[in-house]
Amino acid sequence: MGSAEPHNDSLAEHPEVRIDTGVVRGSWRPTTGGRGNAKSAAFVGIPFAEPPVGDLRFAAPVPKAPWDGVLEATEYGATAQRAVDGVVLIPEPSIPGDSTLNVNVFTPDPTPADGAGLPLMVWIHGGGFFAGSPASPWYDGRNFNRDGIVTVTISYRLGFDGFGWIDGAPSNRGVRDWLLALEWVQRNVAAFGGDPNRVTIAGQSAGGGAVMTLLGMESAQHLFHGVYSMSGFVAEGPMADAQEFGRSMAERGKVAPTLTGWRSLTEQQVLDLQKKSTAMNLAMIRKTLAGGMAMGPVIDGELIQRPSAESFRLGIGADKPLVLGTADDEFAMLTTSPAAANVLRLVPTGLILRLLGVPTASRSPYLEANRDVVAKGKGRLAGRLFSDKIFRTSIPTIVSARGAAPTWTFRFAWPSNRFGFAGHCIDVPFFFDVLDGPSLDPLTGPHPPQELADRVHAAAAEFIVDGDPGWPKNEAPTHISRVYDLPVRDEPEAYASVLPLLP
Repeated sequence: MGSAEPHNDSLAEHPEVRIDTGVVRGSWRPTTGGRGNAKSAAFVGIPFAEPPVGDLRFAAPVPKAPWDGVLEATEYGATAQRAVDGVVLIPEPSIPGDSTLNVNVFTPDPTPADGAGLPLMVWIHGGGFFAGSPASPWYDGRNFNRDGIVTVTISYRLGFDGFGWIDGAPSNRGVRDWLLALEWVQRNVAAFGGDPNRVTIAGQSAGGGAVMTLLGMESAQHLFHGVYSMSGFVAEGPMADAQEFGRSMAERGKVAPTLTGWRSLTEQQVLDLQKKSTAMNLAMIRKTLAGGMAMGPVIDGELIQRPSAESFRLGIGADKPLVLGTADDEFAMLTTSPAAANVLRLVPTGLILRLLGVPTASRSPYLEANRDVVAKGKGRLAGRLFSDKIFRTSIPTIVSARGAAPTWTFRFAWPSNRFGFAGHCIDVPFFFDVLDGPSLDPLTGPHPPQELADRVHAAAAEFIVDGDPGWPKNEAPTHISRVYDLPVRDEPEAYASVLPLLP
């Protein structure tokens, strides 16, 4: 680190900004699209908390201490995610190191001449609460910057480190990381040209669930002003289940389920235990379909008082505008592979519905409401049912729970040129308007439509700026949703096909 003072010259190659812990130095990059702000300043890998190691392992996050000189913020910081096995839909690199609690700030101008702050989006990444990385090129905020929106992406502890129950350790450590990062934003975003009074929190998959959990938390209400949830898995589990899972993992690891016991294991030993304890089988699939997760936010009576839907019925978060939606066939990739198709073609349709937890009385109505999907084969039906049970049923449930609170819904329905349907994560590069980014082809196929990205991104930007995405709210009697396909359209009762699964 050097000792230079920040000069805050927006034309400098490496802009510098002073925050409450010291000076950070970023870098300029171009935006894309040929409109709006032509440049974006990136300040990445800024620690908002001390490294969660040693005495801070499995502890509540501790705010980062000040540093001397200038912190180079031109490379992403360490990630809580380590090497990930298997298919990864979004390119989310794992970066080694201990200082895993970081924020990345993207701004069109860290020194606005008039002193007026710009609206802000804070992005929480997905990954099932056990994987994911804020260092993805798909999460680059340059084109939100182009449109006058400051963007911050945050990291948080994952898996057992972030969410596992340990006797003597604070609960919901990953949630506490979200809160501390949002507090950092409140203190520091003005230095990057953002307005702390115009914060929209957004996320996809587990990140979409995270922002819904925050929307239902009384203690978090002052930290944001709007919510945008994509494919949010909202499943705050009961403490008893978390304790049972924590004890079983400790028993498997031959340690006491205490801080001392868990700290006696290396990081890799904990990761190995986690992998073995969460291996996907029929029992784990059924638990997930029933709305439970091995590791994720838990109702602890302290941070999280009750399930989010119950909080919404009580009016918590009702003053905040909300956009939420899903892709049409989130998990069809799992059930339409050649291997899965070979198995499913031999399984009676009724047995598929039973194994996936559809009550007898709901089976015929569900098949009738999804005739178009049934016609495409058992793989597509099973994939749609997975998607409905885990993600899509939450849409009408949350709309109902929020009552008159301002709520907009969407469906991402554009069929991938690779798969022929809209699968999990496909909407993320459209939302960020980064169709020029890497690793899209395996998910979108060749030539994803830029005109659709223009519409998805513009509506998101409009919501972040004005609190309204530009289509009618989901409210009685029409319950309109925006459907993102070619052409884009607004449809009444766009989630009617999931209603037979609701109580």
